[in-house]
Amino acid sequence: MCDYSLEAFQSRPARTGEEYISNRFPSGSIGFISPGNRSVAICMACDMELELSHIPSATQAQIGVSESERVTFTQVDGPFNRDAVRFANGKVMTLQALGAGVTAWLAAAPDNAKLGPAVAEFVHEDVVEPADRHLW
Repeated sequence: MCDYSLEAFQSRPARTGEEYISNRFPSGSIGFISPGNRSVAICMACDMELELSHIPSATQAQIGVSESERVTFTQVDGPFNRDAVRFANGKVMTLQALGAGVTAWLAAAPDNAKLGPAVAEFVHEDVVEPADRHLW
């Protein structure tokens, strides 16, 4: 889902197989964008699986992960900057703490039937073939 802090910006749902980049919006909040379009926030549902790359070395050392990791999109409690990712080692980091410039590829979306209509609207199953992925 799009963080509350990104509601002032145009947004669209994530699509399976697409690639995104974490970006600092004019409000200071960090969210995902599609390469080439910095003005549209990409909204993700909780439990979407992402392949991250270009994870900053300081973050790698801080939470014990590598430069590329498979994560699960989630949200944390709190009034601001709640969008986060959960790493395989159980560590959770907000997008705000992760920072701008991290590449994310939407690997898998949760089962829409289990989500309900309020969340399912954020999941599109338009598949982009792996050959269409950008390698930054």
